[in-house]
Amino acid sequence: MRKATVLFIALLLSQLFFAQKIYWNESRKLTWDDFQAKKNLGGNPLTVAFAYCGLQYHVKRSTNPKYPVSIDVKSSFIVDKSWKKSDSVTAEVLKHEQNHFDITEIYARKLRKFVKEKIKTSGDYDRYFKKGYQKIYDEYRAFQETYDRETQNSINKEKQKFYNELVAQLLNDLKAYQ
Repeated sequence: MRKATVLFIALLLSQLFFAQKIYWNESRKLTWDDFQAKKNLGGNPLTVAFAYCGLQYHVKRSTNPKYPVSIDVKSSFIVDKSWKKSDSVTAEVLKHEQNHFDITEIYARKLRKFVKEKIKTSGDYDRYFKKGYQKIYDEYRAFQETYDRETQNSINKEKQKFYNELVAQLLNDLKAYQ
């Protein structure tokens, strides 16, 4: 019985920590199967889909301020928090949601660029990272909100086309920080 409980807990933890995130990859686009939340976590009852994306970083540093620091930045899509209204899914809405994930990657690249240019040591991390991260994160949130507002969540086709091109261009401009 004890072995079964330990195995069950191990499987549950592995699902929680490994199976529910998709890390951004140029060759891996979102599909409707990736949206697995059972209810709309976005809050707006008119929403037909919600891509739960986020910036994450992992730091390896020393207490010695002169030692090098390593910061790994990723953009992720959280499967079990991303939702779709099954009777309203279209290719256009999926592209809109993919852009949300791509925007997350743009800001991950901006953060990687900031880290490469400014953070070399643990001391640099202590002095600059928190403020730099917060600035980039605030820009990220503002861009996501502007994107939804201006495209009217993909309803405004002209603005959606503009943002499809802009997001692709920004990804390309920051390709060196992929």
